[in-house]
Amino acid sequence: MSAALRARHVPAAGPGCRTVAVRCRAVLLPVICPVCDRPGRAPCERCAAELRRAPSLPCPPGLASCAALLDYDGAGRELVARLKYRNARSSVPFLVEGMSALVGGRPVDVVTWAPTTRARRRRRGFDQSELLARGVARHMGRPARPLLRRPAGAPQTGRTAGERWSGVRFSVTARRLPAGARVLLVDDVVTSGATLAAGARALLVAGASEVHAVAAARARPGRTLRHGRVRVCG
Repeated sequence: MSAALRARHVPAAGPGCRTVAVRCRAVLLPVICPVCDRPGRAPCERCAAELRRAPSLPCPPGLASCAALLDYDGAGRELVARLKYRNARSSVPFLVEGMSALVGGRPVDVVTWAPTTRARRRRRGFDQSELLARGVARHMGRPARPLLRRPAGAPQTGRTAGERWSGVRFSVTARRLPAGARVLLVDDVVTSGATLAAGARALLVAGASEVHAVAAARARPGRTLRHGRVRVCG
């Protein structure tokens, strides 16, 4: 019997097979709370109860709207910092659902993110803002595209407000931005708003009609950024 004919006799995976696959995945890749390391939900009920909503955020220049989900302090800081610095992705579905709800019914044609530099992406192996943006895009039923490029430079973490506003620049990836597009710009943490403002400026100059923004967390003004039990390297 030919390989093609044998393939026709392979039964399709039914609900039972999918259930077994889900159970195997749960055993091999158990979900762990990124805040307290307990197995189960991410975040677990106790840690979720400790999360606080983000403080009010003045809309940075160039943005039609801007919202953030969590206060970047305590459990919220640990949740987002472990994603950013330890690749702890178990919290991504929780963050994506909350961020998507914040966007609500705002008109969006395409979702993008404020990228890290290529060097930091290579060192970490991923871009946390891209993970969030692609999740939000899937949740909203919109395309996710890498519209922005960030040149090499020092990270924004630990900088003063003045240094943040003068230290970030973006360029737009050619031919990826539809003319007149309404863009949703996603970031992990918003502090001064400088990164989102720079991204919005680049997108508007390249032809976007309006730019909205959403972030996983908001750092309180004037507070020194710390990263909980996570050691920041570079």
